[in-house]
This record gives sequence, C-alpha cells and structure tokens, in this order.
Amino acid sequence: MNSDAPKIVVVGSSNMDLVVKSQRIPAAGETILGGDFIMVPGGKGANQAVAAAKLGVNVCFVAKLGDDVFGAQSLRNFKKERVNTDHIQQTKDAPSGVALIMVDDKGENSIVVAPGANLKLSPQDVRAAEVEIKAAGAVVAQLEVPLDTIQCAAELANRSNVPFILDPAPARELPQELLELVDVLTPNETEAQILTGIEVTDEESAREASMNLLGRGVKAAIITLGSKGFLLVDGDQAVYVPAHKVRAVDSTAAGDAFTGSLAVGIAQGKGLLDAASFANYVAALAVTKMGAQSSMPTLQEVQDFMNS
Repeated sequence: MNSDAPKIVVVGSSNMDLVVKSQRIPAAGETILGGDFIMVPGGKGANQAVAAAKLGVNVCFVAKLGDDVFGAQSLRNFKKERVNTDHIQQTKDAPSGVALIMVDDKGENSIVVAPGANLKLSPQDVRAAEVEIKAAGAVVAQLEVPLDTIQCAAELANRSNVPFILDPAPARELPQELLELVDVLTPNETEAQILTGIEVTDEESAREASMNLLGRGVKAAIITLGSKGFLLVDGDQAVYVPAHKVRAVDSTAAGDAFTGSLAVGIAQGKGLLDAASFANYVAALAVTKMGAQSSMPTLQEVQDFMNS
C-alpha cells in the first residue's frame, strides 16, 4: 500500500456470512429448496474497510473477533486485502459474529446477524487507535457494535477535526449527543424512517427526512435509495442523483460499498457531492457480484466503469 495514500479508520463489525441463493425469500414458517451456498467474510465494518482498501487507500480497522476458525479466516482475509490489522483483537469470551443471508433471483436479500464478539468492542479498544484516528482523512462507523464505542470514535474524530461518517445500520434511535458529532449520515430508506418517523418512498419524502436529521445536528445526510440512487442534503445543497443501471446479482453489501468508497472520496479531499457520486459507481458495481467483500471492486474496475 502507498504510504502517501490517505488513511481511513473504520470502527465496526466483522462477521462470517453464510449465504444461500434461492428463487425467492421464504415466508414465515415456510421451507423452500435453495440453490448455491457460499461462505464469505462480511460484517458492515469489515465490508467498508475492504471496500476502501481495494480503492487504494490505507485502512486501519478497529474490530473484535472470536478466537475461533471464523476469526482466523477473517484475519487472513484482511491481510490479503491489505487492511491494517494492528487494532483487530480476538477474544475467548464470545464467538465471531455470523450473518445468515438469503438472496433471491432479483438480488434482494434477507439477513439475520448473531453479533458475537462484535458486542465486545469497547471504547478502550477505540482509544487504543487514537494515533491512527488523529492522522486519518475520515473515520467510519456503523451500529453493529456497542453505542458507547461509536460515541467514543465520534468524539475522538471530532476532537481531531477528522470527518466522522456514520452508517446507521442496523437502525435504532440515536442519542442527540452522537448525532451532533456526525459529519455525514448514510441511512437507506428504512433506516431513515426508523430515525425520523418519516416514511421514505420517494425524493420528496427523502428530502423531508434529511431535513429532520439536519435539524437534529447531523451536518449532512445522504439517503441511499437502492436502485433509485441517492439524495444528498447538507447546509448548502439538496441533490438527487439516480443510480447507474446494472444487472443486480446480490445487493447484500451495496450500502457498505457506498459508505466505504464515500469515505475514500472524503479522505482524498473531494467535495461531498463528488465523493458521493464516486460512491454511486462503486455501489453499482458491487451488486453485480455475489458476496459482500468479494463483490467490492478495485479502483481500476471503477475507473473502467466510469469511462464506459
């Protein structure tokens, strides 16, 4: 990795994804016959870290794994993807996180996560990475680790004037003191509704939800709208950008691809709209392949797609 490349610190979760392809998602109480099964490293934090690393930036990942076969496999994968593992710890107190994922023929998914060791990631673990956070171009977090750990990461980033990006997934109500430290919030439609109480169905309702979030202290909100694109709202602009048309195979990590690559653009000094537009290309490419981290494109693949 280029020592002069911008640095991103990702604080978050790492899981092993157990993925089954099926024609459709089964109804409650129903058993159906599925198709292909794959086991791939996942977790929102890990996905975002790998997404950023594949785009050529230096990534420090702060995470906790179980002292088990899934943890060992995840560590090997991070090293292969050139993610800095200095602040990834293994614990005997909990198993590695696991996600059970079903993906239908349209690329839509249904996911259940057993967080395991992710819930052991502490503010003390984040403070141990303070030197890396101070030197970063962006800090990224999600909600698959304890809230006080995320609050600590936000405070350290804010103290060092480092942009703090929060992917509020899986969605829950968030305290005012955390929202006020968020430079960019990246919810999807469902997460925006849980955070604001506003049902997000189109550009107009997305704008209303974004304004609600800005009113609660968030500096910028980018609501991702799946195959419809995204809406960016900050103090200066409200811009809707449509998605790029691709053949969707698996949408599992589209949001992670977007947030990870958004952080890359911000760390490189791009304006927020330019960074989000770049992330829009990365997310589109990510849904064309199966898996989470395995679907993250390289910088060359993104550049080729942008030029095509």
